[in-house]
Amino acid sequence: MTPERTQSVINPATAESIGEVPLSQAADVDAAVRAARSAQPGWAATSPSQRADVLARWAGLLAEVREDLAATATAEMGKLLKESLGEVDRAVAEIRFMSGEALRADGQTFPSARPGTLVYTTRVPVGTVAAITPWNFPIVAPVRKIAPALAAGDAVVVKPAEQSPLSALRLADLLQKAGLPAGVVNVVCGRGAEVGEALVNHPGVDAISFTGSTGVGRRISRSAGERLIPVQLELGGKNAAYVDAGADVERAVAEIVSASIQATGQRCTAISRVIAHESVADEVSARIAAEYDALSVGPGTDPVDVGPLVSASARNKAADYVEGAIAAGAVVVTRRTETPTGPYLAPTVLDHVTPDMAVAREEVFGPVLSIIRVPDTDTAINVANDSDYGLAGSVFTKDLAAALAFAGEVDTGMVHVNHGTASQPHVPFGGVRASGLGPYSIGHVAQEFFTKLKVVYVAS
Repeated sequence: MTPERTQSVINPATAESIGEVPLSQAADVDAAVRAARSAQPGWAATSPSQRADVLARWAGLLAEVREDLAATATAEMGKLLKESLGEVDRAVAEIRFMSGEALRADGQTFPSARPGTLVYTTRVPVGTVAAITPWNFPIVAPVRKIAPALAAGDAVVVKPAEQSPLSALRLADLLQKAGLPAGVVNVVCGRGAEVGEALVNHPGVDAISFTGSTGVGRRISRSAGERLIPVQLELGGKNAAYVDAGADVERAVAEIVSASIQATGQRCTAISRVIAHESVADEVSARIAAEYDALSVGPGTDPVDVGPLVSASARNKAADYVEGAIAAGAVVVTRRTETPTGPYLAPTVLDHVTPDMAVAREEVFGPVLSIIRVPDTDTAINVANDSDYGLAGSVFTKDLAAALAFAGEVDTGMVHVNHGTASQPHVPFGGVRASGLGPYSIGHVAQEFFTKLKVVYVAS
């Protein structure tokens, strides 16, 4: 190991250090990849049932330390404790599903054109996976990469976000307690520009799974393309919810508020654009603004509705989008102006936003919701698609034709009808265009990334 350097992990709600983690360097990344490559063949040689058992024990251990693990996540990135508890529960559910996937690797048999020949396909491990995870879901994001990799027989080197590494380190510790052999999962901590780059470009990495910004995803994709290795990219979003003229507005508003404000708006599937039919736009705007004004704001450990942003710079960036929208003609329809000291931003609803405004086109990643008024469903679909992103979309309507038109024509990886943007732990998750590249995560489709397809011909 290189001479140890450390970095403080800062609680955004208090600005206090909650721990120190080693700052890995290129030599540490090399050691981690070498350890993974050395351990991977042995792990791949274990029976699927053995791999399933390790994952099942891991899920059980997470459930046992649920409160403690959630407290760690809240302390390092600021989200509400109730949301962190829900994140642990979601991680447990995804691990349990993936433990079964170890036994569900599938293949096909094909009729042979040549008598006496058996032709079939099988799935084999992709090898050593680089898993780079974001700060906003410090528990479930690493789990979503580690669990399917282990089910497939892969080894993993995890690089958590520098803002929230403690949860990932705890997950690795619990894996060791679950009986995972040494070297199969390794964690390196540090800055993306140093540690992430070293990991992405390491010749011992066979595949890269990344969740984070679109800009970084593009750089990773270029690097992987040069080496002809697979990538799985989960990137940004600018998710739109269309409220049709005949929608149940009360229900729509409840779903939109929940889907827009969770994690203080700091999640890729957050609804950030409300496309409202002009006949209900006034009611939609007034109801959402009232709901936003009623939200309590404070530290994630308090019984509040909205926590801090992850940092002062994140808070200032979101505030700049609000100011820019006002200057461009948008109208703030929420009343709150005061917030606690720290990286807090008053939950803000902007009405009369136009599709060309930066706040309607770029990922704000904060508690800011834009309302865009449209005359019909066709215009709503065009506005929803007028974006570089294509992660999730929602439509609220009682008109089946409008629902099917939106679901069929909106260019996103996921569509929700009369529902927010919450996903489920066994259902594929992913986006298109600037929101993602490569096989989707979650569910059975994960094998498309974490395994390789092999075709076998057997002649008698």
